[in-house]
Amino acid sequence: MSNWWPLIKIIPIKTDFKFVKYAKVMAAISVIAVIGSLYMTLTPFRGPCGGLNCGVDFTGGVLIELDTGQTPVDLAAARTALSGTQGRQDVQVQNYGTPSDPSGRYHAMVRFQPPQGVAGPVAVDQAEATLTAALGESVQFTRQEVVGPKVSGELFTGGIIALLVAIGLMMLYIWFRFEWQFGLGAVVGLFHDVILVFGLFAITKMEFTLTAVAAVLTVIGYSMNDTVVVFDRLRENLRKYKKMPLRDVIDLSINETLSRTIITGVTALMALAALAILGGETLFAFSVALIFGIVFGTYSSIYVGAPIILLWGVKRGDTASGDDEAEPIKLGMASRP
Repeated sequence: MSNWWPLIKIIPIKTDFKFVKYAKVMAAISVIAVIGSLYMTLTPFRGPCGGLNCGVDFTGGVLIELDTGQTPVDLAAARTALSGTQGRQDVQVQNYGTPSDPSGRYHAMVRFQPPQGVAGPVAVDQAEATLTAALGESVQFTRQEVVGPKVSGELFTGGIIALLVAIGLMMLYIWFRFEWQFGLGAVVGLFHDVILVFGLFAITKMEFTLTAVAAVLTVIGYSMNDTVVVFDRLRENLRKYKKMPLRDVIDLSINETLSRTIITGVTALMALAALAILGGETLFAFSVALIFGIVFGTYSSIYVGAPIILLWGVKRGDTASGDDEAEPIKLGMASRP
């Protein structure tokens, strides 16, 4: 690989970082970040979905996207027109396009709860007529969605169940493949990553939709993949260096897999950065959530999952089947995986 990508040589083949040395400090930072994310996500007074800016998928209602061409969208006029007639509730109007876009066109997103007793398609037609009168005949409507409250509730429940089932299956897999201490470290790392991603949506107010749930599930898969790589090397080293202190074995295992982790993470981040920049508004939140999740998924593999094993300890007899007389090697002498 280094023949066609010279930048790969920047990554050292041998590293000797003392990750466990800073585990307590990083654990304190993680706990604060998790508590803050939970507060921002679950605080009821922040909105109908707590701190999350839930989309129509989860709240129900009508969503309309419009295009006014080269003319800026008069948000105040649109909001006043929609709020003042026909009993609409929770009217929200916001821009999502600027002249810096390649098209140079202006876009806006409208969301509202339709009047009681008015069917969704009728509410859409009425809203479009109102917006046309307020913004001019040149306005074009590019997207319409209608989701009932029952469907939105089922989608929200299904999304949460999907996340919990994914985390549970991942924990069972790690427990079956390794030891229960490894499974505990993996599931704590997964909850850490998922909660921080929810905190990102709560702080930035990016719209939380089914696409966001897909992003969280993808983060779970990536984080678990990274954790398995570290745990697999840790298990091998526990068999090989039974006389080495556990904290040194953990440091050695992380250092041995570090180059692989960096290369994989940077490659994924490059692709996601391009998707965030060029994918448009629809994929922006998805891309940003994945970028954030990959960064903290890598972090949790090093400073959440592995230190949990150090905290609980592991029986060398349960994992040791190699050379009892193998001498510990100095950290940094391991070759790249």
